This record gives sequence, C-alpha cells and structure tokens, in this order.
Amino acid sequence: MRYIALILCLSLPIAAQSQSTASDQPSGTITVTDSATQDAAISNRIRAILAELEGYDDISVSVSSGIVTLRGRALDAVSITRLNELSSRVEGVVAIENEVIETTDVVQRLNPAVERFQARTKQIFAFLPLALIAIALFALIVFLGFALARRKQPWDRLAPNAFIADLYRQFIRLAFVIGALVMALDIVNATALLSGILGAAGIIGLAIGFAVRDTVENFIASIMLSIRQPFRPNDTVEIEGDTGKVIRLTSRATILLSFDGNHIRIPNSTVFKARIVNFSRNAERRFTLQLGVAPEVDLAAAQSLALKVLEELPFVLEAPHASVWIESVDDSSVSMGMAAWINQNDTNIVLARSEAIRLVQAAFDNSGMSAPFPTYRLLHEGQTGDAQSRGTSTTPSKTAPALPSHPAQGVEATEDKQLEQIIELERAEDGDDLLHKNAEQE
Repeated sequence: MRYIALILCLSLPIAAQSQSTASDQPSGTITVTDSATQDAAISNRIRAILAELEGYDDISVSVSSGIVTLRGRALDAVSITRLNELSSRVEGVVAIENEVIETTDVVQRLNPAVERFQARTKQIFAFLPLALIAIALFALIVFLGFALARRKQPWDRLAPNAFIADLYRQFIRLAFVIGALVMALDIVNATALLSGILGAAGIIGLAIGFAVRDTVENFIASIMLSIRQPFRPNDTVEIEGDTGKVIRLTSRATILLSFDGNHIRIPNSTVFKARIVNFSRNAERRFTLQLGVAPEVDLAAAQSLALKVLEELPFVLEAPHASVWIESVDDSSVSMGMAAWINQNDTNIVLARSEAIRLVQAAFDNSGMSAPFPTYRLLHEGQTGDAQSRGTSTTPSKTAPALPSHPAQGVEATEDKQLEQIIELERAEDGDDLLHKNAEQE
C-alpha cells in the first residue's frame, strides 16, 4: 500500500504537467503528407514573429514534420510559456517541443527592470502637470471650506448653542474635503480609487465606533443635552443620588458642586438616561417636619396651634398654604406631620425647617401639649401585682417649666448665594460650557 500511495503522489504532478503541456499544444487533424516547404514556412513565420517581440533574440526555431522545436534562453518562465501560445497559433504546427530555459545573465535580467523604471519615470513627469493642477484645486476647495466654516454667521444664528455651531462647522469642513477629493481624482481620472477610500474609511470608522462606544454615546448625549437643556447654571439638581449645584455642561460630562464644596463629574450618557430632580426650576419649595404631642391633648387644638405658628413665620409663603395633619399614633405620643412653603431663592430650606421645628416645639411646650418622655419601671422578682400596676404610668410626676420662645431667626439663603459666587468664578475661568441661560429648556 505504501508503494502504491508513493506512485500515486509522484504521478499527480506528472499528470498535471502533461495536461498543462497538452493544453498548450495545437489541436486539429494531422495531415498525411510531409512537406519540407511547409516546415520551412512554419519556421520562417515563427522566427518573424519572435523578431518583432522583445526578449526572444536568443531563441532558435527548427521544424520537422510539423513539430516545432524551440531552444535557447528567455528572461523568465512567463516568456517561455508564451512561446507555446505563439507557436501553436501558426498554421500547420503539429506539436511543440519547448526546450527554452531561463537566462542567468545578470545584465539581461536587469535590463527590463531598468527599462520599466525609465518608462514609469517618463510617465510620472508627463503626469506631473496634471497632478499639480489636481492638488492646487484640492487645496483651493479645502481652503474655501475652512474659511466658510470659520465664519460666525450663519452658523451661530442657526445653532442653538456654540457646541452645535461647532458641529455645523466640522460638517462643512468634511463636506468640502470630500468634494475636493472627488474633483481632484476626477481630474487625474482616478475616481475608481474613491470607492476604495470610502469603503476603507467606513470599515475603519465602524471598528473605531465599536472600540470607543462609550465615548460616542457620551458625545451624542452631549448633543441632546445641549439642545434641550434640563438644567441651567447654578441650578440645584439631583442626578443618580448626587446632589449639588450645576457648574457647567461639557462635551463629555456634567460637573456639579456639592454643598460640601466637592466637584462631582457625571458622564453625559449617565445624565441623559438618569432621573433628574431640578430643585431650582420653581422658586417655591416645600419643607416637611414631624413632631409629637401628648396622646391626651386635644389633637384639633394642637393642629390649629401648629398651623398658626407656621403661618406666622416671616419666611413662610401665604400660597401655597401651610398644612398640618396627624401622621401616626405611637406608644407614648401622637406624631403630627407639618409642611410649609418658602421662596428658596431668598430662604435657605435647611435653616427654615430648623426654625419651624424650634418654634412649633416651643409652642407645644408653652401649651403643655408636648409629648411626654417615656418612663420605664423595673419590677424585681417577687414584687406584688399592685406594685406592678402602680409602676406602669408613663406620665412624669412633675412637668418641666416651659421655656419662653424666641422670635424667628434669620434664614436667608446666604450659603446658596456664596456657592453661586464660587460657581460664577469657576465658569469664568473655563469657557468650555454648553449651558446658556437663554437656551430652550425641557
């Protein structure tokens, strides 16, 4: 079996070579007559053909009974194969014996390369004026496009903000560059290259798009946020659990200043998809609080008292009205919920809530409505039930004297205004901002 396989492997190249040689041989009916005159005519015809072609000077031709024998040297294998094609086209050729080998003469092998180099150099010099015209036209069109893109009008008038106006300018530059490239290639009659260039650019752009997907998502989110601005500079917002005042919106992130003085940078892709709470959109803002009263007091009177205190606070707005309600009944007290509205542009909501708690609690204390502190009595083992029953009272034996209440203290939004000044200074230092006070909001 091994010998059979070896014979088959050796016979495959021989069969392929025989088939290739057979394909180059002339086909047709072989005549019976043998003419020396016809052989000489075939020989002369083949010599005449080879004389007109370059690279076949060392080829000798002999013909006997229609069989052409070729000997000599040629430059390469392609030239040798071409001899079979040329000879087979001569009428009367029965078979071809191609014994031509490749030449090893260095000079002969270099001469064609030198001639080709010289021919291409001449073509380049002949093509140079046309190429210079194409380059000059390309540069002129690109210069006009960039000059048009540098103008402020009409792009600033058409765009809602500077970021979109810059995108318009980039689009104009790209359009002029592509147009200039098309015209330049058309001049040199090489427009076929344009499809290859655009195809390669598309593949490269697709690969880059997958590689920098997050960056592209941030860029698109920046465009959407700059067109429909959900917040303005100095607005107090909450984004994904982070609360602070808006400093600026850049092409990559939204920057907040927290109330602790820290910078918070949130990617625009996150901002665009997040739930945004804008506390500064409306000047009116509500604060809530809870206080407890004793369970035995008149709850309606306690509600009226708390509501009166809230309405008399100088920083509480008349409309919307303040409100008081019973929140829940606890073990030793009744919890009451309260709410009031302030103008957050002038009033600090934290200070306002603090003052409301202090003054309402003082009113409860002065009226004896305050919730008692829970008291507990420990019973030792062996103590009688009467003693146990006497120890369950949660009412203190003596009530502490009520302290006089003071008028409402200042609750101006001083801290907020100081933060706004810090933000204005930071915004003045860096001009990269997509937010504008006059832009359209969602």
